[in-house]
Amino acid sequence: MKETLYTTTATTTGGRAGKTATADGNISLDLDLPNELGGKGGKGTNPEQLFAMGYSACYGSALQHVAQQQKIDLGNFSVSAEVSLGKNDEGDFQLGVILDTYIPGIDVETGEKLINEAHEVCPYSRATEDNIDVTLNLLLD
Repeated sequence: MKETLYTTTATTTGGRAGKTATADGNISLDLDLPNELGGKGGKGTNPEQLFAMGYSACYGSALQHVAQQQKIDLGNFSVSAEVSLGKNDEGDFQLGVILDTYIPGIDVETGEKLINEAHEVCPYSRATEDNIDVTLNLLLD
């Protein structure tokens, strides 16, 4: 990395059924293993939920960046990230992501161009490239 712009740290104890917190104390969460993964469920969050939140926020910012460069108003847009945990052909754990982007009043051609360009510049998209199957969906009115 040529230039570091921001660094943060989080520490987890107890794995998927433990606790996680950021070093600055802004976030402290209980973690629970979902029923689907053999856990008891519970009110705690899990890594996939946290990844979905981070990815949707990061991708949304990338979308704002490319739209701003092209002087396009996104209006009251939103990005939802659906994160799935599964296994690949070798039996190893694998993540999959579907990014649903809603941009009100945009035409299909412009919208598709924006979501694809955002995917090119988003740090999460770049970090997971060739490692996670990511599906981009443009949602229209």
